[in-house]
Amino acid sequence: MPEIRNPNLQSPGSGGGSGGSGGDMRGTMIFAMLMLVVLLGYQYFFKPKPAPTPAASQTQAQPAQTAGQPGQPGQPGQAGQTGPGQTGQAQLTPGSAQAPSVAAALETETTIENEQYKIVFTNRGAQVKQWILKKYNDSAGKPLDMVQPQVAKSFGFPLSFFTYEPALTTQLNQALYQVSATGAQPSATGHALAPETSALTFHYAGGGLDVVKTVRFDSSYVVTVEAEVKRNGAPVRALISWPAGLGDMEEFLPSSLTRSSIRTSALSQFAWSLDGKQDSEAVTKVGNDATFDQPYAYAAITDLYFVSAFLPEAPERATVVTLHNTVDLPGDLSNPNSEKKPAHVLGLAMGDTSGDTHLRVYAGPKSMDVLASIHATGADGKPNGQSLEPLIQFGWLTIIAKPLYLALRFLYEHGVGNWGWAIIVVTVIFNLLMLPTRFMMMKSSLKMMRIQPKVDALKKRYAHLKTTDPKKAEMNAEMMDLYKTEGVNMYGSCLPMLIQMPLFFAYFRVLQNTVELRQAHWFWLTDLSSPDPLHILPIIIIITMFFTQYITPAPGQDPAQRRMLAFMMPVMFGFMLWHYASGLALYWGTGNIINLVMQLGINQSSMGKEMHAIAAKKALKKAGINPKTIQGRK
Repeated sequence: MPEIRNPNLQSPGSGGGSGGSGGDMRGTMIFAMLMLVVLLGYQYFFKPKPAPTPAASQTQAQPAQTAGQPGQPGQPGQAGQTGPGQTGQAQLTPGSAQAPSVAAALETETTIENEQYKIVFTNRGAQVKQWILKKYNDSAGKPLDMVQPQVAKSFGFPLSFFTYEPALTTQLNQALYQVSATGAQPSATGHALAPETSALTFHYAGGGLDVVKTVRFDSSYVVTVEAEVKRNGAPVRALISWPAGLGDMEEFLPSSLTRSSIRTSALSQFAWSLDGKQDSEAVTKVGNDATFDQPYAYAAITDLYFVSAFLPEAPERATVVTLHNTVDLPGDLSNPNSEKKPAHVLGLAMGDTSGDTHLRVYAGPKSMDVLASIHATGADGKPNGQSLEPLIQFGWLTIIAKPLYLALRFLYEHGVGNWGWAIIVVTVIFNLLMLPTRFMMMKSSLKMMRIQPKVDALKKRYAHLKTTDPKKAEMNAEMMDLYKTEGVNMYGSCLPMLIQMPLFFAYFRVLQNTVELRQAHWFWLTDLSSPDPLHILPIIIIITMFFTQYITPAPGQDPAQRRMLAFMMPVMFGFMLWHYASGLALYWGTGNIINLVMQLGINQSSMGKEMHAIAAKKALKKAGINPKTIQGRK
């Protein structure tokens, strides 16, 4: 018991005892008895109450809160709503009367690494600060971080919590969790290797909340997340989120560090599989905080080459929230002072309608082999459902684009060893296969030249008629009969172009969706998925197209139209490929060079010489000179 002294009494001196100077003994004893009575009374009437335990810190009169139901699609739900008088959050400020019972004292980081990734966790919010893909680099040559720090600080980090209560969401993502590891323990610096360290568990409790989040690892790109949030013993629907984009997002770097002029975020998509059907939606059409309670096999956000996909353990209880924010950035990334335009930040959250979330997260490249090896949960509860391969979206050209990609990859893996050379080899093979159709085109053009006088005579007979005159139909019928009699296919000259254009667009889809072609080198081209930095290929395309048009005879064509095609077509294609992937320009430029060489060879053949002779005759006739008739071979 602490000693209490009367401040009005003087302390005994050095020689104190029972001397008269200290007062008589009787008075001292009476005072001592009074003090003893006061102390005993104080202890009895003012005894301090013991501090309440955190589990009982909430008012017991309040009923237990249950997880509410989310709203309809496009509306936030009301899961875990607090009752009157409840704040729904622990008091984390110093000196609080409701200090957390399970929490860390300091913020710490733990790094989990395998051959595929290096993930840096922070115990503040039990979320991810860095998700580095070790086999892929950014434009600065450093391993690619799937987390963009600038936007993540504004909208949230991967594996953070999402709830329908902003205050609760903030609390869950700001609390300091205690961390424990399963398997090999992290080093003193917080570094561990997977799968030797098979799991990290984050635990926080306080203010009626009890939160446990466990992340499990193996040797693949996939991690498993299990999360449980309870308030006063009742489950709260808390979703796991990836809220702020992924992959190549260099446009969000500070202007002094911006290395790319391409807004890759504009090409982000929300993709999903529902009832066995895969679909996707462009970022501009995705709503914010839109809730969908449907049996998703998976839901994902993607950019051109990377994806973050959530695969629920129980698809029949899946709940998905789409997250869509914007950041104003300069319209011209190379000019910080240019007019600002909104840039899209796409995110996703997934949970379980029961409140307890169990899901797998794939965060990695859109590699066909890798995605084909990852399967959604099947009907038996095992990961043997549909694969993630449909996330590589070639669109309606899949029937051409996928075999094209496989052919390029085969050449790359079997001797060529360079994606640029693989593109050239495939283009050469394709043009050689197209050679018969090119000869068919030339024969059709030659036949058209031979009957051109008959066509002109037919047109002259009906020249006096107006365009709306019904007799014009008779002219068209006679024209078709003439083509049929002479064995002329009026569309034969267009056949090679009709076949080449689907391949052109298939190349475009392959270059836009195949991660292997990202940052693939070929001579001065450092990235076949980006435009030619020196614009050499677009210039080659313009020159080769012009000369091919110039040396190809077309006597039946109007001179003005011929001049327009000779100049406008090369300029149009050159300008288009000025801004598109250099791999696409490499394909088109290679094809143009082959066509030019072929046309030079055809011009030296008997068929080519006849075509040039007919063209020369028509030119002389137009000039008023009557040349001798040129007999063509049948």
